[in-house]
Amino acid sequence: MSRIRTALAALAGLVLAAAPASAATEPAATEPAATEPAAIPGHALVGYLHASFANGSGYVRMADVPAEWDVIDLAFAEPTSPTSGQLEFTRCQAAECPNVESDEEFLAGIRAKQAEGKKVLLSVGGANGQVRLETAAARDAFVSSAAAIIDRWGLDGIDIDFEGHSLELAPGDTDLKNPTTPVVVNLISALRTLNDRYGPDFVLTMAPETFFVQVGYQHYGGGTGADPRAGAYLPVIDALRADLDLLHVQNYNSGPVMGLDGQYHTMGNADFHVAMIDMLLTGFPLAGNPDNTFAPLAPEQVAIGLPAANPAGNGFTPVPEVHKALDCLRAGTGCGPYEPHGTYPKLRGLMAWSINWDVYHENEFAEAHDAYAAR
Repeated sequence: MSRIRTALAALAGLVLAAAPASAATEPAATEPAATEPAAIPGHALVGYLHASFANGSGYVRMADVPAEWDVIDLAFAEPTSPTSGQLEFTRCQAAECPNVESDEEFLAGIRAKQAEGKKVLLSVGGANGQVRLETAAARDAFVSSAAAIIDRWGLDGIDIDFEGHSLELAPGDTDLKNPTTPVVVNLISALRTLNDRYGPDFVLTMAPETFFVQVGYQHYGGGTGADPRAGAYLPVIDALRADLDLLHVQNYNSGPVMGLDGQYHTMGNADFHVAMIDMLLTGFPLAGNPDNTFAPLAPEQVAIGLPAANPAGNGFTPVPEVHKALDCLRAGTGCGPYEPHGTYPKLRGLMAWSINWDVYHENEFAEAHDAYAAR
C-alpha cells in the first residue's frame, strides 16, 4: 500500500501531512540521503492536463501548470485498439499545439512539479480511449506498456478513466465480491500487478462516470435488465479499496441519479454533489439487494469531480454551489434538500476537468477553490 493508504488503514480518519525531506546524517557522504516522497495534501486539488491534445482550450506547458494543483493527471494514454491492452502516450503535436515544449522540457517540468510536492500521474482512457482487457494477453500488455510509460517519464502513479464500453458486467455477474466478467477481472489483476511492481508510494486514482458507480444503487449490471455497464466500476473499486488513493467520480455529463433518499438528483448544483458523495461515504445495496452491498469508502479517499468551466462539460457548478456542497459535507451546514448521513471533514478535495480549461478561463477554479477546499 502507498504511504497514504497505509496511514488510512492504521490511523483511520487522520489527515496526512506532507512528509519533510530526510536530511543527510553524514555530511561527508558521497551519496545524498533518500528523500521520502511527499504525500497528497489532506485537502487537495486534482486536475487533468491535456498533454496529448488541445481540445479547443489551448496547450499548457508542464512548467506553466498553476501552483494550486496538487495532483496532475496527464491525459491520456490510449490503447492501439480497444482490445489490445497496448497503451501509447503521445505528446501533443506542434500542428495542434504550437507552443508544445520539447520532451526534455516536458520531463524537466515533471521533475520540477514533483520537487514541489506535486504528484504527476498517467491517466488512461478518456472519452476516446476505450480499453477492454478481454484476455490475459491484453492484461499483460496493459501492465507492461503502462509501466514503460510511467518509467519513461518518472511518474508517480496511474489514473483509470475508463469510459464508453470499457467496462461492463456479463449477464449473471452480480456478486460484487466475486466478479467473473473478463474485462473487470483483468483490470483488477492489472492494477494489483502495477501496485505491487512500484511499491508503497505508487498512487492509484480513478475517475468513473456516475453511471458506472452510483447508478448501481438502482441498477447493477446486466442482472437487472438495465444497461450491463450500470455500476460496472464498483467491483473494481471494491477489490482495490485498500490500494485506492483517490476516487473522484465525474459529477458531470450525467443524467439524473437516484440518491439514498429515493429521489432523483440532477447535476450542476450543491445538492447533486452532496447526494453523490454521501453515497460513496455511506455505502449502498446494489439494485436493492441488502446482501450485495458496496461498503463506504474513507473520506480521505474521495474527492468531488467537476468541470473547471462551462465548455469543459455538462453540469458546470458555480463556485458558490461548490462551496455550499463542501460546507454541507464537511460540517453539515447549509445543506439543501438532501441531508447526508454524516459529516466528513476529511473529504479529500476537488477534481477538475481540466487544468487547460481553467487556465483558458483565467484560473477561476483553482483560485476560487484552492484556499476554500484546503480549510
